[in-house]
Amino acid sequence: MTRTTPPRPVDVTALFPGLRAYAKTATRLHPRPGRPGVTDSSVGGPLLWPAGEPWPMCTDGRHDTETPQYLHDVRRWRELLAAAWARTPRGEQLRITDEERAALPDLDVAAPQQLTREPIAMIPVAQLYRRDVPGLPGPEGTDLLQVLWCPLDHEDLEYCPRVHLRWRRAGAVTEVLAAPPQPLVVHDDYLPEPCVLHPEQVREFPYVDLLPGDLAERVCAWDDGLYSFALSIADGWKVGGHADWSLNDPRPMDCEQCGAAMRLLLCAAGAEWDHETFSWRPVEDAGEPAYSSLHPASGPTGVVIGRGYSLWIFTCPVSYSHPHRTAMQ
Repeated sequence: MTRTTPPRPVDVTALFPGLRAYAKTATRLHPRPGRPGVTDSSVGGPLLWPAGEPWPMCTDGRHDTETPQYLHDVRRWRELLAAAWARTPRGEQLRITDEERAALPDLDVAAPQQLTREPIAMIPVAQLYRRDVPGLPGPEGTDLLQVLWCPLDHEDLEYCPRVHLRWRRAGAVTEVLAAPPQPLVVHDDYLPEPCVLHPEQVREFPYVDLLPGDLAERVCAWDDGLYSFALSIADGWKVGGHADWSLNDPRPMDCEQCGAAMRLLLCAAGAEWDHETFSWRPVEDAGEPAYSSLHPASGPTGVVIGRGYSLWIFTCPVSYSHPHRTAMQ
């Protein structure tokens, strides 16, 4: 089923023609629960990974998750919630039975910390085929981006997952890895549920503090709240476009190797739309409630970054071999 962003409440470029020069196209991914395969674009789905290629592992041993959970407990907890959501009428609060509630694993009980100091198998976060995401960046000759991350906190990364990017040519994969390694322990917020994608291109404008001085002043004087929440940067998972800096003040995202200004590759979001304005909620999801983790529409992936933020991944425009960077916003 397609997902359609509602028309913006006003044409901001008619009011401020100078904004046209800063417009960018972003692709909203609109992940929704499904059963993607290795030949599909997905969030949290299986990867088209060559059988003879080593699987990425996080080996730094400096994981800072205070309450790591066993992977099997997280999956059982989600299985029970998914069953409850499946029978909950659209637009109503979750209906869960007493028996299901009693069977929910206690995710507040931590697994042994020593398990976090061992090598951790990274987990699939997103697989994006260029055929599904127009303009998807990547090295020449590639048509597939695979994103994985370590499912535990890293203090040096703002207590976020460590991300691994892999570009490849899908046609070169002749034998797919049948049983990828899985971590024994995870942070439950970093385990994406398998979701199919419904890509949609939208137009975005820069975060207000990154506009030129006089333009920023005029936009703020007009209505900064409307611009920030409904006109500039789309909610949810997306590729490209502009980054949001509403948690911290904007900071330079320059390549640590060559100094070039980096560009936004991917936003991994918790909520698919803002729970107060609902401005970016797709037309097809009208009537769905405010954000709830693992809700099939508002929080389909189960991913939570920090206290409800997003993880923004940036790459260098000079070379894809240069290290990427991330920011929590």
